[in-house]
Formats: sequence, structure tokens, C-alpha cells
Amino acid sequence: MKPPYEITTSILKLLTSISEKIGEVNAHLLNKPSPTLRKQHRIKTIHASLKIEGNTLTEEQITALLENKRVIGPKKDIVEVLNAINIYEHLDKYNPFNETSFLKAHQLLMEGLIENSGNYRNQPVGIVKGSKVEHLAPPHGNVPYLMKDLFEYVQKSEEIELIKSCVFHYEMEFIHPFLDGNSRMGRVWQTLILMEKYPIFEFLPFETLISNDQEKYYKALSESDKAGKSTTFIEYMLSVIDRSLSELLNFNNRTFTEKDRLAYFVSLDKTEFTRKEYMNVFKDISSATASRDLKKGVELDLFEKIGEKNRTTYRLK
Repeated sequence: MKPPYEITTSILKLLTSISEKIGEVNAHLLNKPSPTLRKQHRIKTIHASLKIEGNTLTEEQITALLENKRVIGPKKDIVEVLNAINIYEHLDKYNPFNETSFLKAHQLLMEGLIENSGNYRNQPVGIVKGSKVEHLAPPHGNVPYLMKDLFEYVQKSEEIELIKSCVFHYEMEFIHPFLDGNSRMGRVWQTLILMEKYPIFEFLPFETLISNDQEKYYKALSESDKAGKSTTFIEYMLSVIDRSLSELLNFNNRTFTEKDRLAYFVSLDKTEFTRKEYMNVFKDISSATASRDLKKGVELDLFEKIGEKNRTTYRLK
């Protein structure tokens, strides 16, 4: 099965822009944010994704729950946040190409919120806006087959991840395989598909832009439904991703601190290295700054110093 869509001029321009920005992200060493920044992005993602679904908790309350602190608020909203934290804190445990993994994620995401979480719906559903049926999902008996086809597409298609992730998101929303939690699963799974190729998407809170103007999100879904293909939704989601990357680059257009540099360098897992190799990673620092960084790294027991002067090397601990 190849879900229908067209590659428009707009899509081509957005793909080019996103690819350029991802290159810039990698060049600026933003593909592995510091733990603090990673936590901030995760909080924003959880807050935005659940706000779209009507959750009332603030970023401050979500931060408190993330830190295992007590929060006063609607029980349902708290359960939603705790479940989302459980998913987003362990994204690397899920396989974006595996249907069983998909069902397991839904089970944990909706645990305590609906009956039979982690199972496809066994009744007809439709999306109603006012007195009008906006979307009538396929019959529940067709859901297992439609989802099997969709996962075959994700597994076997040679299309680039940026397109594939948008197509999956739209098609899953169209099938509406669950009684509840479809939209948040669509956004989580798009993130996972993108992470396979571009790790930065684990920390890119593009859902914030969706939550700031939800009508455009639902309009793109609706227009794609009427057209019988996901072209409009692909254009919409790629524009969101493009803007989100722009915001990340603008936000991170700052000088790295000593701790940022050391944390990033350790994450590269270079077993043994010299000051020159350290400076090759951080091209905009002086040799004196590099020496201070490395001295601090030794003091923090991140690596050990071997030899003296021109023969000095460092070994990761």
C-alpha cells in the first residue's frame, strides 16, 4: 500500500529548508542538547501535546510532576501528564516500525484514562464539530487490516523519513484506530519515525507550534480528508517542523558554556584524544580556553590526563 499524496513545489521547498536547518543544527552541536535544555524541551512537548487535547496543567505543574513533586489539579489531567512523561522519558524503547510497540505505547499513554488501552477500537467512531460530522472513521472491523498495511508502508517504503512520518501521522488519524488518544499517538509516532534518521527530533518541541494554532492542524487534516490524499497535511506538518527548527536555532544562538562543551564532548565517546582534537570539535574557542576546559574535565573526573606538554593526551573514564 502506498498512501496517496503529491509532491508539490511547497513540499520540495520545505524539504530543502528543513535539510539545511538540520545541517546547521549538527554544525552548531545542537543535536545533543544539554540535560537542562533536554528537560525544558520535553516539558514543552508534553505540555503542548496535552494542551491540544484540553489538558489544563501548566508547564510549572508538569515540571513538578517530572520531579516527583505533589501537584493539585484534576485527576484526569494529572494521569495524562504522568502517562506522557512515562512515554517521552523512554522514547528509545519504542520501535517506530513495529505495530506491537505502537500498541504498547498507546496502552501506557492512555492507562487509567480509557478501558482497553492498547487495543484497537471495537465500535464505530466519528468526529463531530457542533452539529456536523467532520470525519467518519472506517468501520472498526477494518482497523486491524488498515493498520497492518500502514505499518508495512512505514517498514518497506523508501521515501524519506520527513515525508513518511507525515503520511503515517495523517493516515493514522484518518483510520482513528483507538477510541481515544489518536492525535497524541499520531504526534508521538511521527517523532519516533523522524528520530530514526534525525536524533534532534527527540528534543524538538514542534507540538508547541501546533498547540499555538490548533485550528490550522485540524483544518489540514480536514482538507486532506476531503481531497482523499495527505498532501495538504504534509505541507502543514513540514512547515511546522521548519519553523520549529528555526526557533531552535534562534534559541541556541548563544555561546556554549564550559559545562556544555564538556558534556557534549563526553557524549561523543572519544576514548583518547588531544587538545587539538578537542579544538577540532569546538572550532571557535582559543587554545587557552581549550586548556581550561580540559583541566576542568580532569578535575570533574570525566577523563584523565596522560603525559606532559606537547605529548599530553586525555583518556575518557
